Amino acid sequence: MARNSNHPTLKTIATTLGLGITTVSRALRNDPKIGLKTRALVQETAHKLSYRPSRAGLRLRTGKTNVISLVLDTQEQVGSFVSEIIFGITEALAGTAYHLIVTPYSRLKDPMEPIRYLVETESVDGIIISRIEPDDERVRYMLEHRIPFATHGRTFAGMQHPYYDFDNEAFARIAVRRLANLGRKRIALLSPPADLSFHDHMRQGFHQGLVECGVEEAPFHAVTNDNSIEQIRYAVRNLIKQEIRPDGIVSSSGGISGTGGALLAILAGLADADVTPGREIDIVTKQLFRKLPIFREQYHTVHEDVREAGRELATALIGAIDGKPADRLQTLAVPTDVIWQVPETI
Repeated sequence: MARNSNHPTLKTIATTLGLGITTVSRALRNDPKIGLKTRALVQETAHKLSYRPSRAGLRLRTGKTNVISLVLDTQEQVGSFVSEIIFGITEALAGTAYHLIVTPYSRLKDPMEPIRYLVETESVDGIIISRIEPDDERVRYMLEHRIPFATHGRTFAGMQHPYYDFDNEAFARIAVRRLANLGRKRIALLSPPADLSFHDHMRQGFHQGLVECGVEEAPFHAVTNDNSIEQIRYAVRNLIKQEIRPDGIVSSSGGISGTGGALLAILAGLADADVTPGREIDIVTKQLFRKLPIFREQYHTVHEDVREAGRELATALIGAIDGKPADRLQTLAVPTDVIWQVPETI
């Protein structure tokens, strides 16, 4: 396809200002050898002409694309989770030369496929991934191929890499503690899928909380937070109908939409079993927002700031691109409080 002849180029700017192409190129890169007034004039003209550098040309000149990719599972929580993390990333990229693209993939296929494509085609300067496994093949591949990256979550296999993670071990521990303080004795955990790292963190914190508080677990393995709202609803209903049922539930995720999907499912399952939250049972759930006014039931939340996760991931990735050591690009967000959500009266 022929390139649009109306697309402004370095030559367009140079001709407009009566300068050499090399001078214009260096001025756009803020080369200090070019006078400040000339740099300002060139950059202002480039803005007025809606000049955008050619990615192909940029790669040839600098070896960079100024593009980073967020690789997302197409079955990821579509809605607030995705929008919040993208919002955070773009906030951190504002004022930098970097631009964000989203590379989708299906977990039903090879999760390595989008990573190989991005690396082999040299399409991006860095990659952000989520749904991290304890010994993640994608992490090993990117380390071996020396592509800068950052992960939303941690690996367990001794691989040093940039990451941002929410401390799910601490979340589960303080959630159990809150339920125990409410007098609950038998607690169920709606956990993440067993192949993800934060499942292990969650289970460790949950077990620690049970031991510290002297309460017991109500086994709940029929579903994970990856299941649909209806599947979680029916599993909760069946759990509550057991002869020895839980009087507390810890939910490990905001659910399908990130705005209360799992909580909605739990509340629906309890309603099916004619059980009222705050009376026969209490719930502690992890949520993206501090308050969910759409619910009329009583529950307790621990806030996970996914927008902050996006900002930190972008900052860590830029640090990795700039060659900073991985151990300086690792953040663990530790929750410390549980918020009691009291129903609003009309």
